[in-house]
Amino acid sequence: MQIKSSIAKAVAVFVVASGASAFTTVSNVQHTFFGDPDNNGGGNAIAYDCGRGYTAKGSGSFQDPLTMASVPGAYNKCEIVWDPYTKKYLRNEDICATCSGNQIDIWTGGGGSKKDQLACERRLTPNRGHNVIRFGSNGHQANTGPLWDGFCHPENVYPDAN
Repeated sequence: MQIKSSIAKAVAVFVVASGASAFTTVSNVQHTFFGDPDNNGGGNAIAYDCGRGYTAKGSGSFQDPLTMASVPGAYNKCEIVWDPYTKKYLRNEDICATCSGNQIDIWTGGGGSKKDQLACERRLTPNRGHNVIRFGSNGHQANTGPLWDGFCHPENVYPDAN
């Protein structure tokens, strides 16, 4: 029993010292979407520079996470999360003024008809919350297909995901 206790303490010390942490599932996260037409001030400007300027973008891979916005303090600035609903890695790069709690607002991009893009964002928004994985691995198979590219892509969301 002493050996198991010592091993557990050593692992805990390593985790704290290395800054590593186990993944955390945030349950029932409301997902909404934003793009050029409804971004604060219009366009693709964002609040935080997470290594690619103050520009919303991304494909959803771990190496190129898609921009998300949230309430300040709900997620860390520049934190990357795994989102099973979109099967994309998302990076917290902006502030969502209309969000509450752990809600996330996911970047769709721009181009095409403003009216059609806003309709697309409503179409992509699920009618229930979904899980989001914080502090997870980079080993998920990401769908890097667009959500909006002048046309709506509801095939790139997964409403049956948890």
